[in-house]
Amino acid sequence: MFSSLRKAFFAGLVIVLPVGVTIFLFNWFIVKIGGSFKDEVLAFVPQDVLTADELALFWNIIATLIVLAIVTVLGYLSRYVMAKYLISLGDKVLNNIPVVNTVYTSVKQIVDTFSSQNRAVFQEVVLIEFPRPGSRAIGFLTGSAKGEIQKRTEDDLINIFVPTTPNPTSGFLVMFPRKDVTFLDMTVGEGMKLIISGGAVVPDWIPAEATETSALPKTE
Repeated sequence: MFSSLRKAFFAGLVIVLPVGVTIFLFNWFIVKIGGSFKDEVLAFVPQDVLTADELALFWNIIATLIVLAIVTVLGYLSRYVMAKYLISLGDKVLNNIPVVNTVYTSVKQIVDTFSSQNRAVFQEVVLIEFPRPGSRAIGFLTGSAKGEIQKRTEDDLINIFVPTTPNPTSGFLVMFPRKDVTFLDMTVGEGMKLIISGGAVVPDWIPAEATETSALPKTE
């Protein structure tokens, strides 16, 4: 009986945990963002209304949406020369502040890794024999080898970036013969999740042969 109850409890936990974590993170995000900037972005709201306990969640959500809208507008403005200059100036200021520059640089590297511009550099997810014969590593195709590197070898080389786990902002650039590289079906985003999770989050995959077989009509 206790074994059955334990199994039922864990089965229920598997169902409830994703929902509970999602609600927790959503509430944390609203409270941290909206609660932190509520007084600034909602300065036009009367203070007695803004501090009413029964409206706390409402104002936090409104403040969060305004902050997100401001961030979006900044994203659009970053395309223009003046905005780019101001952003560059801000980077220089933050990079010259002790301690702050360490945190800022680390966070910026991680964000840049997942930005659309840098993710476009990673063309495909590949499997290579690395760092020694007999072992395998996940890497990202960044392009074909060119110039002196390609001309000094007879192999058709391609550039592979092998990120470290769990921080994908650092890694190794290796040039592999195309014939020695296995191209995977997973997307770059799925490959990133696999790297960051240390192999705990593995994307689902159905071999093309199995899909084709299942599509064939059954014969008696």
